[in-house]
Amino acid sequence: MRTTPRAQRPEAPSGDPLAGQRYEVEVGPVAHGGGHCVARHEGRVLFVRHALPGEKVIALVTEGTTTSRFLRADAVEILEPAKERIAAPCPFAGPGKCGGCDWQHVTPGGQRKLKAAVLTEQLAKLAGLTPAEAGWDGSVEPVGGKLPAGQVPAWRTRVQYAVDRGTGKVGLRKHRSHEIQPVDHCLIAAEGVTELGIEARDWPGVATVEAVAATGSSDRQVVLTPQPGAQLPLVELDRPVSIARVDEQGDVHRVHGRSFVRERAAGRTWRVSNGGFWQIHPEAPDTLVDAVLEGLDPQWGENALDLYCGVGLFAGALADRVGEDGAVLGIESAKQAVADARHNLAALDNVRIECDRVETLLPRTGITATDLIVLDPPRSGAGRETVAHLVGLEARRIAYVACDPAALARDLAFFREGGYRPVSLRAFDLFPMTHHFECVAILEPVGE
Repeated sequence: MRTTPRAQRPEAPSGDPLAGQRYEVEVGPVAHGGGHCVARHEGRVLFVRHALPGEKVIALVTEGTTTSRFLRADAVEILEPAKERIAAPCPFAGPGKCGGCDWQHVTPGGQRKLKAAVLTEQLAKLAGLTPAEAGWDGSVEPVGGKLPAGQVPAWRTRVQYAVDRGTGKVGLRKHRSHEIQPVDHCLIAAEGVTELGIEARDWPGVATVEAVAATGSSDRQVVLTPQPGAQLPLVELDRPVSIARVDEQGDVHRVHGRSFVRERAAGRTWRVSNGGFWQIHPEAPDTLVDAVLEGLDPQWGENALDLYCGVGLFAGALADRVGEDGAVLGIESAKQAVADARHNLAALDNVRIECDRVETLLPRTGITATDLIVLDPPRSGAGRETVAHLVGLEARRIAYVACDPAALARDLAFFREGGYRPVSLRAFDLFPMTHHFECVAILEPVGE
């Protein structure tokens, strides 16, 4: 009789735990990922959140042991502040609190400088490129109007709240933790999310509540994940809203109202179903489409690929430019996104959307050449194999949309191996108060 081996528990870290230790440190440069800066204490590296380069702080260790290669810590006392430091506007931001915002304690300009430093370091480390060699002016561009000092931009049109199982109250996860920070108002949540009043009610039997506020329409959707075996509560919110639920397999089902929201961008209305992917800053879709079109400069009659195409945002914009004599092929692996893309672009005879993984389908298409390529891969990037296939298509220009600077830099190195170089790179601050940002790189064959 065959038996299934019992799952092994992960080994506890060796050495004596250092969590709770306090060290006085001088803070060094910002590091990629996690919103932390690098410091050292007695030769050991600390990744310190809630700090800024150049500061002297008391760092409270949150993770690590005497044998750890590095420690994680929070700056709990600021001895010598940086000039970019401000008092965090949000009462839920800070050491041991909500993990959603990394840089509430930094001026908006200071945040963009930190992001620019991260991109500069990743380009040098992983792609061997200076900003000039990448065609980048070294800035992270602000998006949206300037706000009065101390006011936080309410940009996040999709917010997923966690629910405390004991109280039924909503909150947001603490950094690197399953613990919940109760909140009564998320400052970066868009007005359309805030007006639903989700924080003001209890959610018994619910594990998570995702609120979606569409841009350009009045559509509002709440996606509920119930606790195992629990019944969904009757939902009565402060505004008309569609309700959906997530089953144990992760599939989303309509409970009440529409199964989609209507977004408006790039001159079209877009159906996005069941909490599917859509840029969460209200100005992000138009900002990114404009950057892609400006960089690619599509011409009438050209052929184009839109890879990882989602609900068809870039495919639609390209189709308008290449016209009826051109053609656009979009590839996306998420079945619902493909259904939405086909619906959204049904009126365009020069667009075809296929459902499969890019690395699986692209070699089977029989396409040996194309004029233009736009790719918006997941956070992990496209990877060496996919990049190698793309450079073989000898596109006139390639637009690479990236949400992770390390993945972008790695893939730029692979493109360089294949004979493509970046001729322009733009970075956009589409996630204020966090360490995240978006990039658009335009590549051309070397020698052109």
